[in-house]
Amino acid sequence: REALFPGVHRSYKFCLLTLSRQPVTRARFGFFLTHPDQLGDALRTFTLSPEDLQRVNPNTRTCPVFRTRQDAELTRKIYTRIPVLVNERTGANPWGIRFLCMFHMSNDSGLFSSEPGPHRVPLYEAKLLHQFDHRWATYDGSASRDVTITEKNDPAFRITPRYWVEEAEVAARVPADWPYRWFVSYRRIVRATDVRTALITVVPWSGLGDTSPLLMTGNDTLKVPLLVGNMNSLIFDYCTRQKVGGIHMDFFLVSQLPILPPSGYRSEDIAFIMPRVLELLYTAWDLAPFARDMGYEGPPFPWNPERRAQVRAELDAYYAHLYGLTRDELRYIVDPQDVMGPTFPGETFRVLKKNEMQEYGEFRTRRLVLTAYDQVAPHQADQSRTTG
Repeated sequence: REALFPGVHRSYKFCLLTLSRQPVTRARFGFFLTHPDQLGDALRTFTLSPEDLQRVNPNTRTCPVFRTRQDAELTRKIYTRIPVLVNERTGANPWGIRFLCMFHMSNDSGLFSSEPGPHRVPLYEAKLLHQFDHRWATYDGSASRDVTITEKNDPAFRITPRYWVEEAEVAARVPADWPYRWFVSYRRIVRATDVRTALITVVPWSGLGDTSPLLMTGNDTLKVPLLVGNMNSLIFDYCTRQKVGGIHMDFFLVSQLPILPPSGYRSEDIAFIMPRVLELLYTAWDLAPFARDMGYEGPPFPWNPERRAQVRAELDAYYAHLYGLTRDELRYIVDPQDVMGPTFPGETFRVLKKNEMQEYGEFRTRRLVLTAYDQVAPHQADQSRTTG
């Protein structure tokens, strides 16, 4: 980046690896360094023990990409308290998670049709979904576009996919023990520098391409809103960003992210989270089977951007309490410079902050989440319990 080597393009990254014959209990790391002087910067470098690596990435034992010492310490704290989704070494899989790629966009292309039919269902691609939103984008002819607010306000509006697929082909790929007419899916192609990285939602019974894999639960499936709410939270997104070094959110990465198990929720937690997540997800009639399975018989909830921002802030704040974070730790996750000062080298949701400063004249998410954290604290005060 600083053009230290005239013969090497500044966009190339490299790794300086130092090996020693002497045994060590902790190794020193630094990422995103752009000048040799930064090797001695206490903010940018940190140490990790083998136990730290085993805790944060128990399946692969690899090192996350931490920008700062604060990121390493805060992530270590989170993983000390919250278990990973699937621990292959211990066999722990409290949600009974299975990953499924339903259709490969290249290998299965012969099954796709460009026209709807009486026994065909939409084929979802990752670009069509977002957090708490199965109607993020739609196709007009051969090009995709964002769904408008007017269209989102119509609960009968359904996205138009690029392709349709025979429903029998979908049924043939769904495990026999999945009786539901909906799926949980997420975007596999992501970046740690976008507005958000972890993008999870519930979609109607449909085909899904390989860029939008399925998360299928074998335990407590009727508590799926808790899982979706957790995975769309700012805290979970922050942890995801430490792991995504490229553009893929593959199964091995998702498996090693810190997610509360079903047993980590008390009855009052469920009463707070479930209706809010349902409100964010159930905005159209095509998800009525999901709402009915969750015990809700009413119509879809209106798409009100201001209301949705408030509900999401309440969920983010609540999950911050469930993860055992202090207010300053939550402040750091939302906006490191707000805690450490404007010259701090770390970043978390820089693009989100930039967009909201342009649109609202303030970092609205920071204000809403911190206000909600203070308001829900009296109802969620037991931060001593450990779910890991």
